[in-house]
Formats: sequence, C-alpha cells, structure tokens
Amino acid sequence: MKFLFLLVAPLFSFAAEAQTQPRALSPQQAPASLDKSRAPAIDAGGYVYVSGQGPRRRDGGIPNNFMDQVRQCLENVRSALEATGLTMDHLVYVQVYLEDMNQYGELDRAFENYFPKIPPARAVLGVARVPEPLMQITAIAVRDLNGKQPVSPSNFKPNKAYSPGMLTHDRLFVSATPGIDPNGKGLREPGAQVDSALDSLTAIVEAAGLKMSNMVFVNPYLTSEVPMRIMNEHYARRFEFGNTPARATIEVSALPEGAHIAYTGVAVRDLSQRRAIRPKNMPPSPTASPCVFAGDTLYCSAKSGFIPGPNGGVYAATTAEQVRQTMRNLLDNLEEAEMKFDQVVSTTVYLDDLSESAIFEKVYSEYFDRTLPAQTTVQQVRPGERKADKGGHYPDLEQVSLIAVRNRPNR
Repeated sequence: MKFLFLLVAPLFSFAAEAQTQPRALSPQQAPASLDKSRAPAIDAGGYVYVSGQGPRRRDGGIPNNFMDQVRQCLENVRSALEATGLTMDHLVYVQVYLEDMNQYGELDRAFENYFPKIPPARAVLGVARVPEPLMQITAIAVRDLNGKQPVSPSNFKPNKAYSPGMLTHDRLFVSATPGIDPNGKGLREPGAQVDSALDSLTAIVEAAGLKMSNMVFVNPYLTSEVPMRIMNEHYARRFEFGNTPARATIEVSALPEGAHIAYTGVAVRDLSQRRAIRPKNMPPSPTASPCVFAGDTLYCSAKSGFIPGPNGGVYAATTAEQVRQTMRNLLDNLEEAEMKFDQVVSTTVYLDDLSESAIFEKVYSEYFDRTLPAQTTVQQVRPGERKADKGGHYPDLEQVSLIAVRNRPNR
C-alpha cells in the first residue's frame, strides 16, 4: 500500500474543541455494525464524533439493495447521534468509503432522499476494502445549532446530495473538491487538476467569508495518476511557508466524477484561535505544519511508522512493529501540545491489508488507559509488496489520523 508523505515524516490528523465535558456513548448503545470494544461515538468539545458505520441492521442482517444499504449506514449514524441527544439536523460532515465507485450515482440519489432539506458537507472515496461491504460512513455533528448554515459559491452548480461547505459557530467543514473543469469534464494535466481542485476549495472558503490562512487541516486525496511532486508544488503556492495547515495525504483507489485529486478540510472562523505547533525535530515545511490548534482543537498531520531524521525511513518489516513507531510519532505531536493519548476522541486507521486489523488493534489499544476513541478503519488501495529496498526501507503498512480534545478530563 502506498502512503504519501511530506517533510521527512508521514502525515496524521484531527482533533476537537473542548467546550462541554466529553462523554462516550456506551458500547451497549452501539449499532449492530460496531465493534463493542470501543466507543461508537464521543461527545467532546461541542462536537460528536461517530465511528465508521457499515450497513448492518440491529438484527445482524445487511440489506440486499444498495440504496437500502446507504440508508442503513445513515440510520446507524442516526442511532449513535440520538444516544448523545442529537439528531441528524446536527450533522455537519460525513465521509463515505465506497468499494465500488460505479455506485456513486445511486449514492447521490440515496443522500438526496435522506436529506431533503440541507445535506451535510461530504467526501466520497473509492477504497479497496471496508470492514462490512460495500461501504462505510463516518460522521461529525455539532451540538450547538446556532451558526450552522450551508455555504455554496455563487458559481457552483447546486447538488442536492451534499452542501459544498457547512459553517458552525466556530468552524467551516469543506466538502471534497474534485480536480475537474467547471463543466464537469476531466483535465489531462496533473497540475491543472490540482489547481482546479484548489480553486474550488478556495471558492468555498471565501464564500464563508474566510481565507485560506484560516485552514487548519487539509486532506488531499489522490490516485496514482497525480504525481506527489506536482501536487506539492502547486499546493505550496496557496499557503505561507511554515504556516500551512496540518495535512494528511491519502492515496485512494478512485474518486467521483473521474477525478484523480480532491481536497477536503476544516477552517477556523476566528483566526486568533489558530496556532501552529511544531516539535523541535520537525523542520518548517512549505506543504504542512505538524499540528495546528483551532481554539482547543488540535489538528495534526498524519503519522505512520516513519522514523524521522537524516537517515529517516520505515525500517520495521511488520504491521505490529510499525504501529509502535506510529504511536511514538503521534505522541511527539501530542506532547508538544501538552496533550496525551487519553485525550484522543476519534481516529481513522488506514491499513495495507484489512485482514491485519486484529494485529493493529492489539498494539494500538495498549496506548489507551480508558475507553478507546471512536474509530474508522479502511484499506484504501490494494496491498503492496512487503520487500525492503536497497536502503533497508520497508513500505508503509498502516497510517493513523486522530482528533484530540485539550482538556478532556480523565475518567
């Protein structure tokens, strides 16, 4: 599996602002599709983070019809939110992982039917595998509806399946912006695709009355058709050197509308609440800050088992060994922000081979002293060869992104 990196180290992400006392949804309240060992949802800092939801019903069955499967995923999201006292009206952002991108049109129709008024912001990714075929949906909801409103640039073609952006009282959640021309056609040159996707991202941010400097986290999603070098060159032009957003760059199997690059992300409304964090062993970068605060919410660039330094690289041959280095890398960022693992409320796990989930979980769970965070696990591309190169470097077998709340109390 290919994981994409900046600087001398891999990328990692996400975190939540502390305004209300965090609360974990009891595993007994979990929808049938969820692993009972972890929280299906975490209520923290004014937001609720929902673990990845598959299409399994409470009776254990999975609908045969794709449209019904989409609805069941969303019903499972609803169950998790209702257990925290929220409704689907509080939903601001969803991430959809599809094993078959040919079903994108049906997915849109299902979303149009499910959200007849104001749909959330959304990103859709084509992946190799999810725990329960053929899809998985994760979600973020805001507790306070004051200030919640959709955002759409005037020149955007309306889409009833999702809102281009969704404002809350303190943040902007941006839907994935594909690298296609305004008429919906594909672009040949990778640089043109990157610029088109970034132009759309900028348009949504500006339609919310913000600037790109308000961005605290960005997810570039790209296929193997877009070279990392070109993506970085064009991306770096949009931000001030050393003051870029945190970033997690993920190679995926496919993107909607034939795109090969798309961006999604989060911006903070009050620029005075934005503060970058950089561990001393990380040099300034033109493409990513290690971490960025949005108030009490810390967004960190993604991490894998990469050992930083002059002779940096991935030297561990197994998933278990790489996970330990990943957790060490994550801890570096958390400690620089005076935080720890038990303040993490949500993680996204990308595995080279989904069949190694148990191996990953065994090591990963050792770093938490209490209820595990909400979690989403996917395998985004086909497994790669697990051979060392001439320098003794192995391919990345896992990658993790997270959300942590600064003052989440120990429980």
